Amino acid sequence: MPTIDGVVKSLPEPVRRLVLKHSELIKFAIVGGTTFVVDTVIYFILAFTVLETKPVFARIISGVIAVILSYVLNREWAFKNRGGREPTHEATLFFMISGIGVLLAAAPIFVANNIFDLRTNISGLELAVVDFLLGFILGNILGMGFRFWALRRFAFPEEQPRGGEGGSTDINPTAGELNDEELGHA
Repeated sequence: MPTIDGVVKSLPEPVRRLVLKHSELIKFAIVGGTTFVVDTVIYFILAFTVLETKPVFARIISGVIAVILSYVLNREWAFKNRGGREPTHEATLFFMISGIGVLLAAAPIFVANNIFDLRTNISGLELAVVDFLLGFILGNILGMGFRFWALRRFAFPEEQPRGGEGGSTDINPTAGELNDEELGHA
């Protein structure tokens, strides 16, 4: 089975350079896709069973579970070459930033249900589609953009290996590992 490094090395040069340059964003998106699936499945299980009358609460519960998974995956993979904070401080910032992201993701459903009284006007499949579009497309776009910016800025601010690691073959190079040729500079 090919490794991620093997796949990256097999890419044509211009694509490989682009992947290396934007590896944090690519990894963040993969983590986001994984947690999106977890979040979506948990939300629909809750919203159409035990929390049928409380979709915002179901969205917050599913979001919190997804955030915990996101922390582990982002810290250990997407942003593993970043640090600069004590682990407790880093985790606190991550969960505060992600909490804001969860609220941003729940906001469209809140507005639809509490301002436009959506749940009294539609039901069944139509309601599931609207919930998906509002909470998981619009809401996640809002939350994801905010989280990527804020995590890089506050929770994982410095590009440096954790614990003095060096010589990683990971596709997430530090700025020093990319020379001018790899970045496309003359």
